[in-house]
Amino acid sequence: MTLPASPSWSHLNLSQDADRAQLAAHFKAAGVRDVECLFADVTGYPRGKLMPAASFAAGGELRICQAIPMQCVTGEYSYDPIFPDSDPDVRLVPDLATLKPTPWASVPRYLAVHDCFELDGSLCEFAPRSVLKQVVARYRARGLTPVIAPEIEFYLTAAMTDPAQPLAYPVGRGGRPEVGQSAFSMNLLNELAPFWDALHAAIDGLGIRADTWLHEVGQSQYEINLLHGDPVAVADQAFLFKTAAREIALQHGLNAVFMAKPISGQAGSSMHLHQSVVDAQGRNIFSQADGSASEAFLHYLGGLQAYTPDLALVYAPSVNSYRRYVAGSQAPINVAWGHDNRTTGLRVPDSPPAARRVENRLAGADANPYLAMAATLAAGLAGIDERLPPSEPVQGNGYDLARGLPRTFSTAHDQMAHSEHAPRLLGERFVRGYLAVKALEHDHYLNEVSAWERRYLLPQA
Repeated sequence: MTLPASPSWSHLNLSQDADRAQLAAHFKAAGVRDVECLFADVTGYPRGKLMPAASFAAGGELRICQAIPMQCVTGEYSYDPIFPDSDPDVRLVPDLATLKPTPWASVPRYLAVHDCFELDGSLCEFAPRSVLKQVVARYRARGLTPVIAPEIEFYLTAAMTDPAQPLAYPVGRGGRPEVGQSAFSMNLLNELAPFWDALHAAIDGLGIRADTWLHEVGQSQYEINLLHGDPVAVADQAFLFKTAAREIALQHGLNAVFMAKPISGQAGSSMHLHQSVVDAQGRNIFSQADGSASEAFLHYLGGLQAYTPDLALVYAPSVNSYRRYVAGSQAPINVAWGHDNRTTGLRVPDSPPAARRVENRLAGADANPYLAMAATLAAGLAGIDERLPPSEPVQGNGYDLARGLPRTFSTAHDQMAHSEHAPRLLGERFVRGYLAVKALEHDHYLNEVSAWERRYLLPQA
């Protein structure tokens, strides 16, 4: 469905009659029927309600149960005491900067990303967008502004009808699926041109600022790099990109897959996070006046090294996530750092002083973008505040160093559960709720009999 170009609505205040009338008039002229009122749950999955456009423009109130942001991947909820027995409401409040036409809708429709507020007006601590906003506020209180840019990898596969079967590769214009590995292939990038044309149009309409696209190492694996910017706005774009990719793929008989390791023997999918910090004058605090690395830069690295292991469950949120951490695959296995070194978990790309930054390579494509960005920014700021020293940079193969990260979901869960740092970095109530949800998911996983068990144990046990 193609809608007229939408102006920016970030200046509107829906408590003002004139602003409500302006938005209502636009909706009426464009024939907009309703608005998708979205937010990301703890997994990064879109939740929300559909609201009539007239009610949205009138500033109508939306509420949901407080537990919804902490919904398990199976659709269930934890009964941990951190969640009130009464299951109270929270209010959904739109960020009008995100109000855009919905590109995949069959009828005129808009969407907007929402914040979750408690009824007393405070941010809901269980909502991932709230967690990131609170971390960014710590920077603002120090006169600093974090800047971030994600690289998001994903697979395109044929439509999946049976989850018990391996994923199949799509057939493009050449009449056959891809074979072998062909990183940066332009021909293969063009094989699914109708899908890419539609996705380009969708993200342009949503205001998602793409830098580059490319074909990655895996068969039918791709990557989009988003332009750097404000962490909350960029996280919104990452959230909406994943949503758009899934929706547009379905319209073309495909699946867009953001699992960390969806296909055995193929490369995992990551979400690398490039990050820097600027002061009130817009200067990159990672560089000194003479162009050399600053103490703040080194302390930021020190914070990432000190606290990332405790936050690994955010970067790798499921049992599947840990299949991606394989030595020799350009996936990290530790928190070592190096200059332009892709064998380390923390890479410092070659760049001019004004663009000095850290690339955190830990997060998988399955990580919630709000939470992954909150985790890396919180750890880095703690390093600056506490003046934590980093290790020496790795000159050679970082895979030769000891693993500094949990190797399994269980060890990552235990490390966060026993951490004194995770609660102060991401919020005590959030961390406790997150651990409860992840424990519930893991229980479901352990109760599932796998194909591997049936294949090898059934005939021999």
